[in-house]
Amino acid sequence: MGQYTASQRKNVRILLVGDAGVGKTSLILSLVSEEYPEEVPPRAEEITIPANVTPEQVPTNIVDFSSVEQSDDALAAEINKAHVVCIVYAVDDDDSLDRITSHWLPLVRSTCNSADGEPDEARKPIVLVGNKIDLIEYSTIDSVLAIMEDYPEIESCVECSAKTLHNISEMFYYAQKAVLHPTSPLYIMEDQDLTPACKKSLVRIFKICDIDSDNLLNDYELNLFQRRCFNTPLQPQILDEVKSVIQKNVPDGIYNDAVTLKGFLFLHCLFIQRGRNETTWAVLRRFGYNDQLEMCQEYLRPPLKIPPGSSTELSHRGQQFLIAVFERYDRDGDGALSPEEHKMLFSTCPSAPWSYSTDIRKSCPTNDAGWVTLHGWLCRWTLMTLVDVVKTLEYLAYLGFNVHENDSQLVAIHVTRERRIDLAKRQSSRSVYKCHVIGPKGSGKTGLCRGFLIDEMSKLLGKEFKTNVVHCINSVQVYGQEKHLILRDIDVRHALDPLQPQEVNCDVACLVYDASNPRSFEYIARIYIKYYAESKIPVMIVGTKCDLDERRQDYLMQPSEFCEKYKLLPPHLFSLKTNKKELYTKLATMAAFPYLRQFGLMTEDPNVWLKAGLGVAAATVLGFIVLKAISATGTHGR
Repeated sequence: MGQYTASQRKNVRILLVGDAGVGKTSLILSLVSEEYPEEVPPRAEEITIPANVTPEQVPTNIVDFSSVEQSDDALAAEINKAHVVCIVYAVDDDDSLDRITSHWLPLVRSTCNSADGEPDEARKPIVLVGNKIDLIEYSTIDSVLAIMEDYPEIESCVECSAKTLHNISEMFYYAQKAVLHPTSPLYIMEDQDLTPACKKSLVRIFKICDIDSDNLLNDYELNLFQRRCFNTPLQPQILDEVKSVIQKNVPDGIYNDAVTLKGFLFLHCLFIQRGRNETTWAVLRRFGYNDQLEMCQEYLRPPLKIPPGSSTELSHRGQQFLIAVFERYDRDGDGALSPEEHKMLFSTCPSAPWSYSTDIRKSCPTNDAGWVTLHGWLCRWTLMTLVDVVKTLEYLAYLGFNVHENDSQLVAIHVTRERRIDLAKRQSSRSVYKCHVIGPKGSGKTGLCRGFLIDEMSKLLGKEFKTNVVHCINSVQVYGQEKHLILRDIDVRHALDPLQPQEVNCDVACLVYDASNPRSFEYIARIYIKYYAESKIPVMIVGTKCDLDERRQDYLMQPSEFCEKYKLLPPHLFSLKTNKKELYTKLATMAAFPYLRQFGLMTEDPNVWLKAGLGVAAATVLGFIVLKAISATGTHGR
């Protein structure tokens, strides 16, 4: 479900401290035996309460401290091990009440600070417990409330009696709650307001739930929110009462019978003020937040197994979600995201996953204004999913995939079968292929990559390409089937620099030389012999700038002779000026049918390419039938 709850905590450890004679041990024994002990030992043994008998379904350890039996060092160790400290005082003993501020609170603070060395970090939660309420006819709560204002780590205070068992179970419930649903990360007592971190988290949640992006949560959106967080619909009468409370306290919290952001924040403020922290925490954890109001790593990066030789692509569910997100933020409906729309789309994320001004324009298709189109949007996500799938998982979580799809974002990813299986079966099951474009400086390889993104390649003539963007992605039709081809521009600094394995390994290699430069071919000839001659990776030799005079190459073989010797396709002559795109289709087809290289079948014979294409079409139709059959039986492979 992608939901993170308090029950994921392994246990809650409660430590009871206080002056001698205030009744710490009696409280523990009364809880366990449900009767007041006639004889009380100096210290109770540590007890464990099983999860199934606690309100929060979490195992709870209760630890007693005795100054008679234990040292100051032992006390410090127990304070640091505890998740919450209950400071017990006797309501009939003013000295024990005064000692809360003069001794116990400073002691707990200093012990925790000296342990982590960071006094500004969130402090250990504390519950103040007034015992022996059966001995007096008044309350000490007013005195304790004044202490709470000075010590924000105090989560709650409770008066009880070990003798009459009054509020005993409640005391331990509040201690549990202080750990599982702490107040301090959510609320600032002295300001009577939410903490900045809590506000920021709730603003993100509001935006994700605002499906129509009108800055309001209507009844439909509120009901979806309710179901996602609490697995139950919101009854119309309750909904009306909630709106009435908001309207009464925050006049602009309701607009057109819908809840505004201000009203949404007020509602959570009200929950906390009424001691219902668990409600706000349930919402925050459903949206991936941990106790420090940071996104859980397990939520952002669920474990994904990728066998060696496999790759990662967007699944149909992933694509549909991203299409819906795009359409939601394409406010003017022009089929492209303006810089402002793009910024708004990623406002629920720490930052955008790429630079809009540079990366988008140079890595995927855009419109004439340089704005990313829906096609380019899916291309860019496809690129990120192949080269950095962890980042894709993170950003899908930030955008609310886990909430909208009600499942982990792993279902948005398809892990392909291993490449060795593709080779054995003589065709690739992938729809995304990586092509490495390798050539000496000045060979025109960057222009070849950029030409893949635009309709009129001639616009790139004479341009200098200075950028750190090394990937370009677009879709191509391989015998009627849409495939994505990613071109990676391999940066070659010096002719003798060796290529790294990650620069060599790909689905198809494009070795580029400048046909008008007699010294250009030697570099890629050496690259081929050193890295690809014994490899199963398909290779295409491309001569660029063919609109200029072709020069004889200063190498022991000419390009065509070289290709013939190594059973490669004849050199493909390419120019931005001609505006012809068949090179990219050819590269994608070679990647889809790697076995052609293995058996030396790479020729210009159209019949070979046609047979290959029929293989792609037949495999796709078969895959469709299999998927339909699986779907019909209601079985889903994960």
